[in-house]
Amino acid sequence: MSLEEYKRKRRFQDTPEPPPKLEPDDKHRFVVQKHRATHLHYDFRLEMDGVLKSWAVPKGPSLDPADKRLAMQVEDHPVSYFDFEGIIPPDNYGAGTVMVWDVGTWEPLGNADAMLRKGDLKFRLHGQKLNGEFVLAHMKSRRPGSKGTEWLLIKHRDQYVQSPYDANDFDYSALTKRSLDEIAGDRGSAEWLSRPATSRSKPKNAWLAEALAARRQLAAGEAATTRKSPSAVSGRTTSSAKQSRSKKSSPKARSGSGGSTSEGHPPKDEASLISPSSSIDAPSLNGSGSIAGSPSSALAQVKGAQPGPMPKGVTPMLATLTEKPFDDDHWLFEVKWDGYRALAYINGGDLRLVSRNQNDLTAGYPELRDLPAHVKARTAIIDGEIVALDAHGRSSFSLMQQRTGLRHGGRHTAPDSRIPVLYYAFDLIYLDGYNLMHVALDQRKQLLEQFVSPGASVRISEHFVGTGTELFDASREHGLEGIIGKRRQSFYLEKRSRDWLKLKITQRQECVIGGYTEPSGGREHFGSIILGLYDGRQRLIHVGHAGSGFDAATLADTWQRLRPLATSSNPFYGEVENLGRKPHWVRPELVAEIRFTEWTHEGQSGGVKMRAPVFEGLRLDKNPKECVLERAVPTP
Repeated sequence: MSLEEYKRKRRFQDTPEPPPKLEPDDKHRFVVQKHRATHLHYDFRLEMDGVLKSWAVPKGPSLDPADKRLAMQVEDHPVSYFDFEGIIPPDNYGAGTVMVWDVGTWEPLGNADAMLRKGDLKFRLHGQKLNGEFVLAHMKSRRPGSKGTEWLLIKHRDQYVQSPYDANDFDYSALTKRSLDEIAGDRGSAEWLSRPATSRSKPKNAWLAEALAARRQLAAGEAATTRKSPSAVSGRTTSSAKQSRSKKSSPKARSGSGGSTSEGHPPKDEASLISPSSSIDAPSLNGSGSIAGSPSSALAQVKGAQPGPMPKGVTPMLATLTEKPFDDDHWLFEVKWDGYRALAYINGGDLRLVSRNQNDLTAGYPELRDLPAHVKARTAIIDGEIVALDAHGRSSFSLMQQRTGLRHGGRHTAPDSRIPVLYYAFDLIYLDGYNLMHVALDQRKQLLEQFVSPGASVRISEHFVGTGTELFDASREHGLEGIIGKRRQSFYLEKRSRDWLKLKITQRQECVIGGYTEPSGGREHFGSIILGLYDGRQRLIHVGHAGSGFDAATLADTWQRLRPLATSSNPFYGEVENLGRKPHWVRPELVAEIRFTEWTHEGQSGGVKMRAPVFEGLRLDKNPKECVLERAVPTP
């Protein structure tokens, strides 16, 4: 096929779809687009010969070998269709909503052109959702009237098998994390999105307030129903509410937390949802909850504030993994930002941004240089996160990587300044001659809100008192990484502590690279990176290997960084299992961000392994020794 058929079916003045154009370079990419037109289906596309070879898969691809998915071959599409996500207007061919369901690279298991002509195309996918070996098999028996376009898409048996599997269970975009309904309801999706849009205009996360407001309205409706039907009251009480009433007797947070009362009713002041952290139930600083005049004139009266010089270096406080979300009025809860942790040191008008490993980040983010102008003090140390936001105010690690500069062939390209970053401040640990590490978190939050003013480059991270379950559910619905729970009366400790608890929604893990396997097929450089984590005795334990998630650029870049680290010594303690190909060892000096589905106990050793690990990028800001096997602590 050529692009003539694609061109014939479309009026490009009426549709946001890209015009036909052949691409000279073949990058062996693939894309799966979820398409709700007359009928819901999935479009499976492989980059070959300057176009996207395309098949319509009514039930969607599957990772279960028992599923033989019908795949109808359709017209070739231009390679520029690879990242098309949006709305095709009515009265156009294929009118409806299109989502980029999965993206990645593919490698043929033989001569691709010959296999395609033969009707037996075998290949391996390296995607965000689809991984492993597949076959597209042309159906030889034709029904009466058939055009001979029927194929079967079948998963081969390998380590990526998932049974059962339903593509509809993963209704989120690989580019923007939006659901199909969210794309359909976005007027901006009438235009082609070649990359996720970024935002820095809104001082608050509107999506978060709206999500929590919707939940409160639902709760209010249920509460009204129970008041009309007294016999149903006992059955309506949630387990978390029961737990809250049985375990806690402290006064409830005021409506500024955005939380429900102990009786399950919404707060009286629904306006608090717009600024949930503007009022917290903490001891006032001078009887009125604020400090008049300069900070140093009254900080001496704050319990725990200690006079002294500004520390030259602070080790950030770290959170401990816990098992499940919980509600507790002794705790506050925040969104877990997916960016780069950074301490902001302010001295007069000077700013120094320092990573958790004490690396200076200041030069990399010139748009944050006005941060001192938003602090009503001469000296301060603020704890926060540097993030890049998508169009809905959600932090995006992918955008953050693009912002800092993509690496091709081992070289650092210029940062993409079109992607702005923000600094989300969530703690204040030093202010005008006073160390605040031994001040209760509630009071540190009050001081942060009083002495740091939000602006174009800085935000105050919102927090919600007591309502961890609600925030966790809202965050999960919007594709966030997770949330953090913090004990309200806790001090700032320069170590990992159970006073801060993290609850993960997306399974992500920073792993040490201890080696790589040889490539196969048409793949270059290496097959998979071999991953490990340190145990409590500082031994590197093998937890899996990842070959998915790489494109040509990241594959080449990672290879250039691995080669100088080659060693004949296996850095892992214990057996390294199920590699399938010859391993090559490297010194454990590189850290990779890995996304995976769950922890399993695979192999003869019974050790924990990551299921379906996918490479997200290198974390050059991370110390390998910080990559440890975390054991979730019980929920409070």
